[in-house]
Amino acid sequence: MNLLDLLQWPAMATTIVAAWLVASRAHHRREIGFWCFLLSNALWVAWGLHDRAYALVTLQVVLALLNIRGADKNADAPASAQPGTASKAPNDAGP
Repeated sequence: MNLLDLLQWPAMATTIVAAWLVASRAHHRREIGFWCFLLSNALWVAWGLHDRAYALVTLQVVLALLNIRGADKNADAPASAQPGTASKAPNDAGP
């Protein structure tokens, strides 16, 4: 068994951790999650090229582009647009 054959396991684990982090309400955790996704994309591409799984490689390249887009949107989002940080509008009806 080649060491590259084992690469699928850290790729899978990194993908799961990335999904967990991206689903967080904390801006910083989402940012780390997108970087983890990019690492998992690279790991999957390396494994896919070794295993000649070219559809997987193509999928990972497209997902990497989407992860870059997501990281960019996460970085540009104002603090008021972050989930869990929006303030409630005052109640116009009174007590």
